[in-house]
This record gives sequence, C-alpha cells and structure tokens, in this order.
Amino acid sequence: MARKSTQAPRHTVQALWALLTNSYFQGFAQGKIYQGRLKNLCVPGLNCYSCPGAVGACPIGALQAVIGSWNFKFAFYVAGFLMFVGALMGRFVCGWLCPFGLVQELLHKIPFGKKIKTFRGDRLLRRLKYVILLVFVILLPLFLVDILGQGAPWFCKLICPAGTLEGGVPLVLLNKAMRGAVGWLYAWKNAVLAATVLLSVVIYRPFCKYICPLGAVYAVFNPISVFRYRVDAEKCTRCGACARACPMQADPVANANDPECIRCGRCKQACPTGAIRSGFRDKRP
Repeated sequence: MARKSTQAPRHTVQALWALLTNSYFQGFAQGKIYQGRLKNLCVPGLNCYSCPGAVGACPIGALQAVIGSWNFKFAFYVAGFLMFVGALMGRFVCGWLCPFGLVQELLHKIPFGKKIKTFRGDRLLRRLKYVILLVFVILLPLFLVDILGQGAPWFCKLICPAGTLEGGVPLVLLNKAMRGAVGWLYAWKNAVLAATVLLSVVIYRPFCKYICPLGAVYAVFNPISVFRYRVDAEKCTRCGACARACPMQADPVANANDPECIRCGRCKQACPTGAIRSGFRDKRP
C-alpha cells in the first residue's frame, strides 16, 4: 500500500526560501530595487532582479546582461555558478528553491473541472525551453548589441512572466514615474503573465515544462548531478505507482533522473515498497 503523500514540507521550504531571497522589505515600501553588494550574487532559482524585495540576482537575467559584454569575469562567474548548481543538484532547484515554481503549484491547487496531465504534442513542446535558452538567453544578447557592445535581456524583456509578477507589477504599482512610462511592452508582458496564470490552474507548472530556460539548464545536469534519485531493482515491483504520481509525467523506473524530474519526492511517497530513494551519490544500486 502506498504511503500517504504530503508536499507540505517541500512547500514550506519553497515559501521560506522565497521569503529569504526577497527579504528587502524596504524596497516594497519605497518602490525601489535593492542595489547592495548582495545583488552581485546569483540565487539558484528564477527570482527577478527587479523585484523590490530581491536581495540577489537571477542567474538567467545575469547571464543575459553579461554574455555580450566585455565583462568576462562576471560572465564566467554566472556560467560557473549555473554549472556548479546544476552538477550539484540538477532540477532540485526547480522543485524546492524557485519562487515562481511555488506560485504555479499554488495556482494548480485551485479547483477546476478537469486538470490536464498531458496532451498530444506535450513531449515535443517541452523542447521549447531549450530553444528559448539558446535563442533568447544566449544568441540574441550575444549578437544583437548596441554600440557599447551591450546586449539586451531579451528573455526578461519579452517573455519572463516571473519578472512581470515579481518586478514589473510591484514597481509600476509603487512608483508613479513608472506608471506614466508603461506602454505596449508592459501590456504584452502582463498578457503573458495572465496566460501563464490561467494555464497553471489546469496544467501543473506549464512555465517550468515548456518555457523556463533555467529549467532547461538544470535539466541537462539532472542525469549526472551529485544529488540524484535511485530505484532499487530488487524492491521495485513495477506497479507503476511512481509514474502515476509524478506531476511532471516522468517514469522513475525507466529513468530515475529524467531531465523533467524536479525532485519533488512524490514518487518516493507513492512507492508501496520503498524502492525509491534520493540523496547524494553512494555505491548502493
């Protein structure tokens, strides 16, 4: 019999991490962005630099800002940070340390007639996040530069709904000068955010599955990360309970470290024989 499933501990960690990384409360009161020394450091998850409460930098935003510039030292830092975090934890970050991931999960808890787990073309559409990473985060900022050699943060500027929710909306509401400067781009970003919110009610983490370039980076490291999932072949009865429980539609028996796995732990909770475990590398099967 499967053990009782609860995600309360994970949601608690998500909420506390979101609070910690957005703890500059003075920014919300003044409608200003924190620009202290901590802003030179990246946080693991997708957390907008422009959020009034953000005390660290989003790695995707930081990468776009420096990839086309001459600031090679910082560019190497951001790339190295992403590789280090990815190699250490993979998409554990997505499941436990990303504020926008928590927002999507809470939205998905809203009652709705029929939730959509998968659909025709779902797997193909999941490759879109890799295209967005390549085009909007790397190629456009690298080659479309101004006379000073600076590229624009195209993903943040045109797509990122997390940035709109965490940065754009609060700053416009709190800052009179910004309210007078909004135009079509702000309207477009709010439309993208509204679509993401609506889709999140019926589809589990649609932004993470199909759009997020940070998820694409960490997904590459999932199969080789130090923190990983393992299935004990001797205990596994191949009942399929773990695959049915996975909200990302991964099958732990087929691939315990599927690139889509966000390490949420639901498969472990669903396994009736305790065949699935997670942790840092060990020599056990």
